[in-house]
Amino acid sequence: MTEFVDGWIFGHTLGEGAFGEVKLVINKSTGEAVAMKMIDLEKHPDAHHTVRKETTIHRMLSNPNIIQYFGKRSEPNMEYIFLEYASGGELFDRIEPDVGMPIWEAQKYFKQLISGIEYLHSKGIAHRDLKPENLLLDEHDNLKVSDFGMATIYRLQGKERCLEKRCGTLPYVAPEVLLRPYHAEPADIWSCGIILVALLTGELPWDQSLAECPEYMAWRDGKYMSLTPWKKLDNSSLSLIKNILMHSPQSRFTVKNIKQHRWFIKKFQKAGNIEGYIRPDETDSRQIIEDENLTRFCLSQPELPAIENTNTVEINLEERPGFSFSQPAHIEDLLLCTQVQTKQFTQTSQQNTFQRLVRRMTRFFVKTELETTVKRLINCLKDENYTYRISNFGTITISGVDRRKMPLVFKANIVEMDGKILVDFRLSKGCGLEFKRRFVKIKSLLEDIILKGPVTWPIAVATECMP
Repeated sequence: MTEFVDGWIFGHTLGEGAFGEVKLVINKSTGEAVAMKMIDLEKHPDAHHTVRKETTIHRMLSNPNIIQYFGKRSEPNMEYIFLEYASGGELFDRIEPDVGMPIWEAQKYFKQLISGIEYLHSKGIAHRDLKPENLLLDEHDNLKVSDFGMATIYRLQGKERCLEKRCGTLPYVAPEVLLRPYHAEPADIWSCGIILVALLTGELPWDQSLAECPEYMAWRDGKYMSLTPWKKLDNSSLSLIKNILMHSPQSRFTVKNIKQHRWFIKKFQKAGNIEGYIRPDETDSRQIIEDENLTRFCLSQPELPAIENTNTVEINLEERPGFSFSQPAHIEDLLLCTQVQTKQFTQTSQQNTFQRLVRRMTRFFVKTELETTVKRLINCLKDENYTYRISNFGTITISGVDRRKMPLVFKANIVEMDGKILVDFRLSKGCGLEFKRRFVKIKSLLEDIILKGPVTWPIAVATECMP
């Protein structure tokens, strides 16, 4: 890992942003971990305004269910935003494709989401891109709303304005946002309702909430009970969702209504975890009508260059890319925001750094050697008609389209560790649920080489320290 400033070192890449990367920065002495969002101004000169707005909004916020902002640092061609590190990973990784999660767990996360949104709205702020990919989990499994790149202030000094910008991710966007103008709060509430459907069923109900979408029209016309995902839901869950996903924003449940609903109040018993997956219907090839104005499908997921297949399998695990640029000499140079004090980074727990690193369920160990593993994975990708690119340090970038014909890009990092080979998948661009479906399919095709039996947690996460 590369030293960023005195006592602080770069860890691995946490994610890829529309304007750059999100890196882990670790204090060598305390194990304190901070997420650093890097915005490349040379490649994206138009990002200045986005960074200024995002950091302005972040400075207004302090809530247990909102990702904490520490400050930012500016360089001529790069902006750095320092945020709380959510070591529990992304919420979508906890959702079993086409199944969801136990109702008690869904309720827990939904309650925390509503708490965070209630706080945002109390500050006059709308998020405008709520979805499981933008909801993170901390080390205690608490939900944190993140990615405020599309957030805006809609109420100031008691005066509320209607919003005009069409933004968000189509399956989560309220119908009025596509028609404009719209009120901020009902639009965010709608997105929360779609998230709840995903949590409980493991799928999204429609591609977009417009008349052109037959699944949405079946919902509006009340002809949905025999259709999925609605037939998977119990009456109490369906009652709440029906009141949230009301076409008319004036009729839609408010946060107050949601908190008073019997589903929200009820204490569900922990009946155990869902075992196994329901395989997705690979024949589903519904085409959505893409809105040309809805260009930002996910701020945290960038466009990537064209990818070409290659048969190269020579991977050098010793020559992983580092990181270099003009580095500040002192830790106080890390943050230029005057409100931020170094003590904010003091870690009370001396927990081992490896144990604090991000958890993911999209990884497995294999019994085969490196070259054999790569060949098997490549053959699998060819059979599934993926486009892919292999780097010489163990990363395969995989490109395709999802069921909605939207771009889907994810990466497989092949890591040699403790005498074993670990294959670790991470989403780069696209729908988190669709990524999980693809991972499940690829894993099933490689079932004969996957190492069975438990792997101790520290070993399973130790790879995350690698760049």
